[in-house]
Amino acid sequence: MDAHIKKVYVPMTETGFYILLCLKEPDHGYGIVQKVKELTNGDIVLAPGTMYGSLSKMEKDGLICFQRAEDKRKIYLITDLGKEVLEIEMQRIDRLYRNMKEMR
Repeated sequence: MDAHIKKVYVPMTETGFYILLCLKEPDHGYGIVQKVKELTNGDIVLAPGTMYGSLSKMEKDGLICFQRAEDKRKIYLITDLGKEVLEIEMQRIDRLYRNMKEMR
């Protein structure tokens, strides 16, 4: 992973985290919005501008890739680089959680 990707994506925003998490399975923007809403019990609702801007940037940076078009919707999937970035972030979150539990 190059320094630019690490600088931009580690630590991740919640939006970036949930997009990569959801794209472990192929999906489109609206599907991701619905999945994130469900995962967070409605606490996080991704706005269309935020969603599509993030998808575009992540595709340009190689974290996700276009798979196919389906009913005028672009279907994306996480790449190996995206999986690597997501794993780094999940380890960071695990460490934060462990540290918080230890300090209670």
